[in-house]
Amino acid sequence: MPARRQGKTARERQPRRAPAAEERQRDAERSRERLLAAALEEFSAHGFAGARVNVIAGRAGLNPQLINYYFGGKDGLYRALQQRWLEQEAAFADEGSPLEDLLEAYLRASFADPRMARLLLWGGLEHEVGTGERLPGSSEEPDDLADLRRRQADGEIAGEFDPALLELALMGATLAPIALPHVVRRLTGLDPSDPAFQDGYADQLRRIVRRLGSTA
Repeated sequence: MPARRQGKTARERQPRRAPAAEERQRDAERSRERLLAAALEEFSAHGFAGARVNVIAGRAGLNPQLINYYFGGKDGLYRALQQRWLEQEAAFADEGSPLEDLLEAYLRASFADPRMARLLLWGGLEHEVGTGERLPGSSEEPDDLADLRRRQADGEIAGEFDPALLELALMGATLAPIALPHVVRRLTGLDPSDPAFQDGYADQLRRIVRRLGSTA
């Protein structure tokens, strides 16, 4: 029989070191990011109602209880995704840019990652109240609408256009390739992911926006 060990080595006798606060913070941030990434996949594919917390946690490789711990549940996780979009939007949406540049920035962001656009479309289908939504009867005007009114006052948009309805039309134009990929393929013979379609569509939208300042 092998000789029994008489004791632990000096290394084994040392007490385990508790994770430092910075390490715990990094672990928490990584877990949150993994949950947000998995949630974006699930919510964009199935909407809020169809998304399953267990599936999200499984995608992230984490315990479902962490969704409650970090986000307060499914609702909080969904709101965190909406907030993430607002942060991404602030990074590329420069209100000081010409309107055609601004519109193309939104379009390119949707092409680069269609999941946020799908999340917005699901929100409309499920009739949920989104982040920053203007409730009926509210007198407070959204910042994006106020920006269009400013552009109209500066002559970038002709006075014949209603800024609110114009914004709705432009949003529809940027979302159309994501919402209607089969129509894109039928009309153009190209897939929305094809760079040839994306460049051509972006060019056409820029041409349309340039016309907005003219009444001719």
